[in-house]
Amino acid sequence: MKNKIEFIAFDADDTLWENELYFQELEHKFCHLLRKYSPAPSVSEELFKTEIKNLHIYGYGLKGMLLCMIETICKVTNGEGDLNLVKEILRSGQELLQRPITLLDGVQEVISALHENYKLVLATKGDLFDQKRKISASGLQEYFCHIEIMSDKKNADYKRLLDHLGCKAENLLMIGNSIKSDIIPILELGGYAAYVPHHVTWAHEQYEGEVTHSHFIKLNNIKEIQNYL
Repeated sequence: MKNKIEFIAFDADDTLWENELYFQELEHKFCHLLRKYSPAPSVSEELFKTEIKNLHIYGYGLKGMLLCMIETICKVTNGEGDLNLVKEILRSGQELLQRPITLLDGVQEVISALHENYKLVLATKGDLFDQKRKISASGLQEYFCHIEIMSDKKNADYKRLLDHLGCKAENLLMIGNSIKSDIIPILELGGYAAYVPHHVTWAHEQYEGEVTHSHFIKLNNIKEIQNYL
């Protein structure tokens, strides 16, 4: 692999900086607000079902989650919920949309080191405005030769990215925390992929299977990637 890689692409949320933890904190608060209508596990399950149902409409990101929370309030309360519930969730969501970025351990060091020998790409998905804000606030923008904010991360999406870069799949290494979104599609296209587990993962991104592929690397932390390059 070492002599083949020209481009290294990084996922952003929960690979370079903390993200899902804050979403889960918001969900816990949401469940607490609705505690008199339904137990927390039931509210959480209903929210997840609503998010998946609307994913093709809203896409990924916090704004879509907030819309799904409002819809869930209507369903859980049978349309009789206090409008202050909506007001409180919107306020909390707006706070999260302005939250400072916290880089994960080793990220600055690794990005800075790899930038000297490879073309670095940021390949993230989510709400356009929010992702642009986080990228700017991260202080990492200058290291990337290309930034792609994707609506999804399926094979066709990565194929378009490769075509834009003028890069063959076997010359790309993708680094990310989601087996489903960051690893499997790249391996299927013939590229290399390094999985960096994160301590919290959204249920939709969880993967129960085992990846066995000659182009697959599992890391304990992002700093270990330097041992393979």
